[in-house]
Amino acid sequence: MSYISTTLDNLIHQTAFANLTWGNYLMILVAFVFMYLAIAHDFEPLLLVPISFGMMLVNIYPDIMAPAVGESAGGLLWYFYQLDQWAILPSLIFMGVGAMTDFGPLIANPKSFLLGAAAQFGIFAAYFGAIALGFNGKAAAAISIIGGADGPTSIFLCSKLGQTSLMGPIAVAAYSYMSLVPIIQPPIMRLFTSEKDRKIKMEQLRPVSKLERILFPIIVTLVVSMILPTTAPLIGMLMLGNLFRESGVVRQLQETAANALMYIVVILLGTSVGATTSAEAFLNSDTLKIVALGLIAFAFGTAAGVLFGQLMKIFSHGKINPLIGSAGVSAVPMAARVSQKVGAEADPTNFLLMHAMGPNVAGVVGTAVVAGVFMAVFGIV
Repeated sequence: MSYISTTLDNLIHQTAFANLTWGNYLMILVAFVFMYLAIAHDFEPLLLVPISFGMMLVNIYPDIMAPAVGESAGGLLWYFYQLDQWAILPSLIFMGVGAMTDFGPLIANPKSFLLGAAAQFGIFAAYFGAIALGFNGKAAAAISIIGGADGPTSIFLCSKLGQTSLMGPIAVAAYSYMSLVPIIQPPIMRLFTSEKDRKIKMEQLRPVSKLERILFPIIVTLVVSMILPTTAPLIGMLMLGNLFRESGVVRQLQETAANALMYIVVILLGTSVGATTSAEAFLNSDTLKIVALGLIAFAFGTAAGVLFGQLMKIFSHGKINPLIGSAGVSAVPMAARVSQKVGAEADPTNFLLMHAMGPNVAGVVGTAVVAGVFMAVFGIV
C-alpha cells in the first residue's frame, strides 16, 4: 500500500499542476490571447501561432529552455534559441523577405526612401525614452528598434549588443506590434490627415526595367555595407534574396528562400522567441517599460511618416498622398495594406498600395541601417 501511495505522490509532484506559479498561469493565458488573435482574427498568424505556442510550452515545462551544461543536453527550444543569439535566423528571415519583395515601387519613386527614413524617428524617440527610464545605452538601442516594427532586426541588434536577457520582451513586443498594425496605425493616420488628404490620387508609377531591378540589390549592398559593414548580414541576405527573385535564372533558389526555407526559419524563430517568455524572465517592471516604449516608438514612427508625407504633399503641389508615409515602418506588406485601406475608406476608387510599398520596403532597409548605426556607435564589429 505504501508503494502505491508513494508512486502516486511522486506522480502528482511531477505534474505541472504541482509546480506552476501564478505567473506561469498568467503567461499561459497571454499565450491563449495571442493564439486567439492569430487564429480568429488572422493577425500575423505565421508569427503569432509559433510564438504563442512556445510561450505556452516554456511556462508548462521550463526545462524545454534549459541550457546545456557539460555533458547534459539542453532543452529542445534552447538549441533553437542559440540560432537567434548567433543572429542566424534573423538573417535567413531577411533572405526570405528579399525573395518575396518587389522593390519596383521604390526604384520607380526613389523619394520613397525619404518617407522610409522619416518613419525611423520613432526609433530615436524610444531610444531617448529608454535612457530616461534608466536603461543603459546598449539596452536602450536594442529596445528602440521595436519602433521599426521589424522583429528580425530587433532580435539581430539585441544579440549583437549583448542584450539577450531582454530579447524575449523585445521580440514579443516587436512581433505583437507588427501584428497589430491594422489596429494601431489607422487612428494616428486619420489624426494627422484630412479627408481631402486621404482622397488624393497619385499618378501611376513608371515601369521599372529588368536591368534596374537586377542592379538595385547589388548597388544597395555595396553602398550600405561599405558605409556600415556590420549591416552586411541583414542587408546582404535581404538583397541576395531579392537578386534571386529579379535575376530570373535561379528560380529554384528564389522559391526555396521565399517558401520552404522561410517557413522552417519562422517555426524555429517563433517558437524559440516565445520560449524566452517564462514567467520568471518576463513578468518584471523592465518588460512593462519595454512594451510601453515599443508602443510609443511605433506611434511616433507612424506619425513622423505621415507628417513627412504632408511635407512632401506640399512640395509636390498635392500630388503625394500623405497616408503612404505611415508605411515607412517596415512591417511588410501589412503597413502598405493599411495605407491602402485607409485611403479606400475615403475614396473606394483610390489605389495607394503600390505607392505605399515604396516607403514600406524602404523602411526595411532604413531599420537595418539604424541598427548598423547603433552598432557603430557602440563599437560592435
